[in-house]
Amino acid sequence: MINEILISNCKKMHRDAQRQMYEHMAPKLYRTCKRYLKKEEEIEEALADAFYTIFTKMDQLKEVQAFEAWARKITVNHCLANIKKNTNFNMYLDDVHLLSQPFTDEITQLEEEDLLNLLNHIPEGCKTIFNLFIIEGYGHKEIAGMLSISEGTSKSQLNVAKTKLK
Repeated sequence: MINEILISNCKKMHRDAQRQMYEHMAPKLYRTCKRYLKKEEEIEEALADAFYTIFTKMDQLKEVQAFEAWARKITVNHCLANIKKNTNFNMYLDDVHLLSQPFTDEITQLEEEDLLNLLNHIPEGCKTIFNLFIIEGYGHKEIAGMLSISEGTSKSQLNVAKTKLK
């Protein structure tokens, strides 16, 4: 369990505390990486990079209660850095007729593993924006800033993702 003492000991770079933190958080952060990245090597690299950042920047954490959200955001940022260097977000926009139908709640009823399997069958750019918008809750303006794309591209990629997932 994450508590003030564990975080304090991690800030002091105590190895036992870091191991406890890793064992508690690794499964959660691994699933986050898996939503964004397909290859196991990329997932493991992003996870390792995320933990390095978490342990070296822990002094920036202001509230213990915000630790898990803070750690997940760091992990997502490492995944996005990997995706940005390997993905052209404009590539698939002309390939699919965009539908502007409202998205239903059907996807929320799927099991996590089913969703991961479906997401692995859509283009990388669509998958990334779907994760950021639907799962992480970012707005199109934030996504555009994070990925250095236009808001329109973010919206289009989300529509492509929804269409392909249907």
